[in-house]
Amino acid sequence: MPFQWLRFWNKSKARQELGHITFLMYTRKGCHLCEIAWEILRSAQKDHGFVLKAEDVDTDPNLAEQYGQIVPVILLNGQVRFRGRINNVLLQRLLKAEIAKSAI
Repeated sequence: MPFQWLRFWNKSKARQELGHITFLMYTRKGCHLCEIAWEILRSAQKDHGFVLKAEDVDTDPNLAEQYGQIVPVILLNGQVRFRGRINNVLLQRLLKAEIAKSAI
């Protein structure tokens, strides 16, 4: 019986896998806000296992025109979710919503 509790405890503490979602961050070299945002996303990725990608807006004239003045821009599955800074509360809500969707 004591081991059943331990198994339950370990399951509740298990990493929530969200490999089906992708965060894409539009960035540019030398952007300190981009570096902060990247570290926040990398930390969350360790807990949730989502896909994390970065794209430098200066490598594409269209991206530079669209996002060049407001990097970082973070998309979740193609939808813009953050501009400039990441709101940690909103990030956690988004991740919890994705966990709930994947549990259905």
